[in-house]
Amino acid sequence: MPVDHQLLDALEILWCIPPPGPDNLWSTPAFVTLKDLCAQQYGNGKATLGLTFALSNALRSLGLPCWQPPTPLDPALDLESVAANLAKAFSRRTTVRRYICPLDLADDLPSLAFGNARLAQLNAKDLDILFDRSRLARHFPALPLDSDRLAQFHWLVVEEEIEIDREAGARALPFLSMRMDRDLGEIDPHLSRFPSAVEDALFFLLLAPWEEWSTMTEVDWRGFRIPWIYTLDEDLFVAPSRPPSPDSLSLEPLIVQNDWGDEIELERPSVLQLDDCASLEMQHMNDAAWTELKAARATPLFETPVVHFLVRAFLADGVDEVIAHLTVIEAALGLESDHRPKLRPKPDPHSRLSPTKRVAARLGAALNEIKVTQDYMDLFDLRSEFIHGRAGLKKISTRKRVLARSIARRIVRALIPLATNPALSRDEILSKLLAKGAGHTS
Repeated sequence: MPVDHQLLDALEILWCIPPPGPDNLWSTPAFVTLKDLCAQQYGNGKATLGLTFALSNALRSLGLPCWQPPTPLDPALDLESVAANLAKAFSRRTTVRRYICPLDLADDLPSLAFGNARLAQLNAKDLDILFDRSRLARHFPALPLDSDRLAQFHWLVVEEEIEIDREAGARALPFLSMRMDRDLGEIDPHLSRFPSAVEDALFFLLLAPWEEWSTMTEVDWRGFRIPWIYTLDEDLFVAPSRPPSPDSLSLEPLIVQNDWGDEIELERPSVLQLDDCASLEMQHMNDAAWTELKAARATPLFETPVVHFLVRAFLADGVDEVIAHLTVIEAALGLESDHRPKLRPKPDPHSRLSPTKRVAARLGAALNEIKVTQDYMDLFDLRSEFIHGRAGLKKISTRKRVLARSIARRIVRALIPLATNPALSRDEILSKLLAKGAGHTS
């Protein structure tokens, strides 16, 4: 890309301002000149408040000297590189958004790569690159990224390329372009607590039998937790969030002796211990398995909120977790006609089966297991006791909690091969399962 000499000249004046700079850089002639130039060359000619914030974010990311500490962590970029990066930011129409998720409490896991995600334990240098340490240091000079301590953990990293607004100001301050007549209190029923790209990757990981691998189910059947997600956008006009702290993750003291017999207190991550077979079996969670799941999810068998509730169960605790797992099963195997007999074909050979027993029958057929039908109905009765406030509801045992998780996971996995027949509709597939399993319910 050829050098824009007007842009280069405007930046040079700004770069000559010595630290600590003026109290209000935005009002200086040097900044106003740059903003007006960018508005004319890259915008609609309007030097808006959004453009001011966009330029401010970009200049800090690119290392504007008057905003840097006396001894910057990294050497400054040459001015031609600064100009080229700024021009590129204005012209780009897509950006790479990176979601960096710590797997808190994770035991020793193998490295995995699937779709646009990877799971790995990264060293400090890898984390410096992943979090763009130089950029973070320019925005938060007093909050250095503690890569050495963060490197003790495993990480799930998901990247996606997304389209972005042409206007730099709308990228820096998205709320400025939001319609003011929209219903701010509306609920999107399909929206997850996590970004959809992370939810997809997490859903894939949750199909593994963590509850079977866990050696500490009375503590937690999960093999890890995700307490937060750090989102990093390559777009220079989007300000990065403050660096995450290792203290937000689960660390425990570790006492060791040095060569002279003195005790030294260190730290290490707390873990939910897994069976030794977990690392070996996780090797099957590869790109081929991801592709198979992606194809299944494109079919009608996954048009109900199966993904939503399996991830929700992972994020929930207590009775909410159990109810979410039971909802996974109902979402996977339930039909509207279960509750509305008028929608069923005539004659209906299973007219005497209740909606719950119809789901249980399909469950037993899909898993080719008679016992699971009664297990499901027992769990569903427990759910009903809680929801309808029946007296005498006892505490939910670890066994039942894990059982609800196991059945939900297994039925979701069973949907994947069932989805390989594109000639059958969802209603037809579930009707065949009902016919097969109806004899095992009473």
